[in-house]
Amino acid sequence: MKKVVLSLALVAVLGLSFTSCRETKEKTEDAVENATEAVEDAAEATGEAIEDAADATGEAVKDAVDATGEALEDAADATDEAVDAAGEAIEDAANDAVENAKEAGNDAVKSTTDSASDTVDTAANKVENN
Repeated sequence: MKKVVLSLALVAVLGLSFTSCRETKEKTEDAVENATEAVEDAAEATGEAIEDAADATGEAVKDAVDATGEALEDAADATDEAVDAAGEAIEDAANDAVENAKEAGNDAVKSTTDSASDTVDTAANKVENN
């Protein structure tokens, strides 16, 4: 009887260990499946993050190109305006210089004419007095 009880106990322990291994196997499979799903989710999230970063980078580059183009256009406009203003200033200065030269020439002619008249008058007076 002792052997029968021991045999039954041994069979029970073996039966439980086989059941336990099956449960462990199922739990392991579930854990592997859950881990696989988690890795797939992480990979998908990483892919989406990379796509979002690429889109954001593309937009930033596009914005930078647009801003650079606008800045170049503004600089070109400012340069054109500066050239126009410089041209006008040079033209005004040249016109002023011409007017001043005309006035100086007229003053010199008048001064020379006056001086020549004075000299002729003086010479005529000397000739008359002699």
